[in-house]
Amino acid sequence: MKRRVGLLIITLMVIMAAAACGKKDTENTFTVGLEADYPPFNWTQLDDSNGAVSIDGAKEYAGGYDVEIAKRIADGLGKELVIVKTEWAGLGPALISGKIDAIIAGMSPTEERKQSIDFTDNYYESDLVMVVKKGGAYENATKLSDFAGAKITGQLSTFHYTVIDQIEGVDKQTAMSDFTAMRVALESGAIDGYVSERPEGISATSANDRFAMVVFEDGFETSTDDTAIAVGLVKDSRLLDDINEILAQISEEERIKIMDEAIKNQPASE
Repeated sequence: MKRRVGLLIITLMVIMAAAACGKKDTENTFTVGLEADYPPFNWTQLDDSNGAVSIDGAKEYAGGYDVEIAKRIADGLGKELVIVKTEWAGLGPALISGKIDAIIAGMSPTEERKQSIDFTDNYYESDLVMVVKKGGAYENATKLSDFAGAKITGQLSTFHYTVIDQIEGVDKQTAMSDFTAMRVALESGAIDGYVSERPEGISATSANDRFAMVVFEDGFETSTDDTAIAVGLVKDSRLLDDINEILAQISEEERIKIMDEAIKNQPASE
């Protein structure tokens, strides 16, 4: 009997040790969720060039403005950065469930989102633009009314899509899952344009010389929370104050430099 008890204890110790080896070190890691499909904020690439970070569980790497901000936050927290590639619609649930510690994915701190998660201070602010075909009917547009009758879309579950309703007479199309899909739709002529933020518009037109970006003289009505970008955290996160302190140490000049580098380093795409 004693021999059996001894074997049982040894077996349990082996199982516990194996479980401990397989468990992630959550105390020393900062796990960030992003799409890795929204250049120049974040994208996927095949190597670690230009400071890209490996994506957890994949043979790919994530780069972009959001990744650079995430690296600075992780360094400031004294933790190892872990990137989890997550579809846009799954970012909120992943955060709330504890799969990730933060959302750093070009996400705006809208009032609707603030009902379920908290946000840090802003780490970027931008304006809304329209991406259209170069040489097309809308390349020289300057105001919203110029898009009456146009087939326009935006990304699903973003304010980019809801502001389309401000265009009187617009032919609002079904929302799309990501910017890659919208670029393909624009290229094929399925849509006349899509709503984006200026950095993505610059990214799109840099990657495809058949695209043009419309900067409005009389554009969408938005709030600061709509056009700003912040880090998403769970409610009452103990990380909030520390991350705000880290973000405060990144000057506006450095933020502009990081974005310029992201636009320059983004992978070429069609």
